[in-house]
Amino acid sequence: MRQGLAAVMAMGHETSHPPWLILLAEVAGDAGQVEEGLHLLAEALVACEASGRGDNLAEGYRLQGELLLRQATPDMAQAEACYHHALAIARCQQAKSWELRAAMSLARLWQRQDKQDDARTLLTPIYGWFTEGFDATDLQEARALLEALDRGPASQ
Repeated sequence: MRQGLAAVMAMGHETSHPPWLILLAEVAGDAGQVEEGLHLLAEALVACEASGRGDNLAEGYRLQGELLLRQATPDMAQAEACYHHALAIARCQQAKSWELRAAMSLARLWQRQDKQDDARTLLTPIYGWFTEGFDATDLQEARALLEALDRGPASQ
């Protein structure tokens, strides 16, 4: 992936740089390289904001929250702030899929903190906006999360 990103950059495609950095950050995090993922995300978020293209900002901040929770010492407060920021950006852009993903991340955090009611109140109306595509992974995960929230903390 790094070689591919370097090749894209060498061809002068600066505008495609942030999405690739976000993807690379996600892969690094999945591979257990959380600090590398956070470094890549910081670079991606600066590039997104500098370019004026905010189409990846919500997902970048959501992923930053995810990685903050994967650190040796999870930073729940900062992760929650990232999720709220991602939600605000997605809402401003009317990006329903990004909003759903950010809401699911925040709802999962709240679920771990025994705030099932808050999580359900956040996620239910966002999930309700969707009228099709229920075979999509995000919508399946949202439904499963809502069902887990309905069962309460004892059955999770």
